[in-house]
Amino acid sequence: MLNLSTPTPARWLAQVEKNLDLLLIDHAHCEKKAAGVAMNLLFSYVEHAELTRSMTEIVQEELDHFHQVRELLDRRQIRFYKLSPSAYGSKLHELVNKHEPQRAVDRLLVAGLIEARSCERFGLLRDHLPDRELADFYGSLFESEARHHSTYVRLAKDFLDEEAVHQRLRELAEAEGAIIAAGEDRPRMHS
Repeated sequence: MLNLSTPTPARWLAQVEKNLDLLLIDHAHCEKKAAGVAMNLLFSYVEHAELTRSMTEIVQEELDHFHQVRELLDRRQIRFYKLSPSAYGSKLHELVNKHEPQRAVDRLLVAGLIEARSCERFGLLRDHLPDRELADFYGSLFESEARHHSTYVRLAKDFLDEEAVHQRLRELAEAEGAIIAAGEDRPRMHS
């Protein structure tokens, strides 16, 4: 279960179909940001052995995904360039508590919700894109995003009890859903 409170609006797929190149460029940026988030968590909570092991695996997998997207861009002769990020991530990170251990829980759950949204959207792309290469590509990434989501949620329970983690996950998921429902003008992986 992805713990999302709101499904992706139909508007997003309509935006994506008209701007696939932009979505692919943004996806590459998202993969490297996901690796960076996992690396930051590893550095912040180095005393937690299970977290550091899991973050190391996620960093490696996210960087592999980044390279896969870059190869896809190169094959399609789509120039990779710097994009200003969507507001999605920054709005979610504004919700993170400033005091430990709640900060650790929030950071993990926000990362988990981003992975859950990616998973949901990869499934939509897999099921709706007429471009079979891209549809298959997104289908191949679906499972790892779901696994990353569950890993982040599981690790949050090392900092607070399960009930507190699930309550906070529900709160953050509601806020994430409101951000997604508001949307943005340009299609991004998380817009």
